[in-house]
Amino acid sequence: MSATASPVAGQRGVTLVELLVSIVIVAIAASTILGVLAMNTSASADPMLRHQASAIAEAYLEEVMLRAFVDPDGMDGESSRAAYDDLDDYDGLFDTGARDQFGNAIPGLDGYSVSITVVPTSALPPVPAGDARRVDVSVSRGAAINILLSGYRTRL
Repeated sequence: MSATASPVAGQRGVTLVELLVSIVIVAIAASTILGVLAMNTSASADPMLRHQASAIAEAYLEEVMLRAFVDPDGMDGESSRAAYDDLDDYDGLFDTGARDQFGNAIPGLDGYSVSITVVPTSALPPVPAGDARRVDVSVSRGAAINILLSGYRTRL
């Protein structure tokens, strides 16, 4: 080693400015990743709630579609859901909380609202207008979830 070589010249390192820039870059990357994870975590229950709403809508639609097209006992406008025997009885039904076919509340599903409309339709060209009904079942939970299922039923 020569006598003129400085011991400081052989050392390597980072300056304070380089260190601060690298800390800022790592902090930005970490906050972006944590933000994405937080967004995914907060929305993780949403698919389950949507699936429940779809299942409720399907159950109500199936219940209505299995009823007679024309009132079998000739008496329209039964007073309770357990006595509903034709499509038109369900028109205007509104349930706060999902209920079974007898009108009993289903535990754990009280946050949903269900509404049903039954209207005559001429959307099926080969079927006369008086012989077709469209059934709309709407299920909602707050402002984020709103499911609408429709079905057609004919007299024929």
